[in-house]
Amino acid sequence: MIKSAASQLPNLLDFTLEEMEEFISSLGKEKFRARQIRKCLYQAGNISFDEMTTLSRDFRTKLSGIARISRPQIVKVQESKDGTKKALLRLEDGLFIESVLIPGKNNWTICVSTQAGCAMDCQFCLTARQGFKRNLQPSEITGQILTLKYALPDCPEIKNIVMMGMGEPLANYDNVVKAIKNLTCDFGLGFSNRKVTVSTCGLAPQIMKLGKDICINLAVSLNAHDNETRSRLMPINKKYPLEVLLDACKKYPMPGRRLLTFEYILMDGINASVRDAKKLAALLKDQRCKLNLIVFNEYPGAPFKAPSPKTVEAFQKTLIDSHYTTMLRASKGSDILAACGQLSGAYQAQ
Repeated sequence: MIKSAASQLPNLLDFTLEEMEEFISSLGKEKFRARQIRKCLYQAGNISFDEMTTLSRDFRTKLSGIARISRPQIVKVQESKDGTKKALLRLEDGLFIESVLIPGKNNWTICVSTQAGCAMDCQFCLTARQGFKRNLQPSEITGQILTLKYALPDCPEIKNIVMMGMGEPLANYDNVVKAIKNLTCDFGLGFSNRKVTVSTCGLAPQIMKLGKDICINLAVSLNAHDNETRSRLMPINKKYPLEVLLDACKKYPMPGRRLLTFEYILMDGINASVRDAKKLAALLKDQRCKLNLIVFNEYPGAPFKAPSPKTVEAFQKTLIDSHYTTMLRASKGSDILAACGQLSGAYQAQ
């Protein structure tokens, strides 16, 4: 796709506060104008310079000639029988991604994508079958939230953000960190860092770097207690085996009483027996962690099956008896392929 001249202008939603201040200063304007602009973008949801009436008309005209405001566009929204909403979004270059709004007891969580496609090739994940297309820009990550918040009729109030959609967040490190800064900035979306979680398949060096650069919740997709099984399920384990990954996790600075989360997808005949649970408990004995168990979400052509409820119950009980905080995550939206591991960004014209 040939880019238009306008699409090559810098997108203001890609800037952090510091970058916006520098940009505004380069135009000979006061730095506080950057905060005014960000209030318009994030707190008023403005998508055109004409809407930014807190700025002078001349300044708005100047900005419109040197910058742009662009965020993903809603193509289709599906609603699950459990209330989960999945949005198919179109990016400027014509690629598609998906975001999911997940209802909870007292709040809603948004699951956002960080890449178009994914290169990690986890065998249980439908996104992996799409291959990797490209990294998302900060504007395309935060833009998923802005688009749904301001363009989706009756969008519920979002309280939590999880980067667990399409792609591996830590493989798009710089853009993800920028997006998190805009999500948690007072002159951005203003979320507490306690309400933002990044999920990773196990990029150990980036885990270490993230712990130094920014303080947010971390969830690590584990799914096996031994390298042989994990490498078969998740090829990244060949590069960063369990010993390396768990060492990085041990050093990740979870503040206060918060615990690092290990996510474990239960697959029948692969990793879901009581023996597997005992081995997992032994593996994690030196980790300050909690466990989220996820029953495998089947999809057309899936290579694995979900274990029986009795098998799942026995697995969870074994971990609880070993004194681990262990939760069984309720899978929501599976009937519209919106559950964990089911996102694909597939679009078929009607």
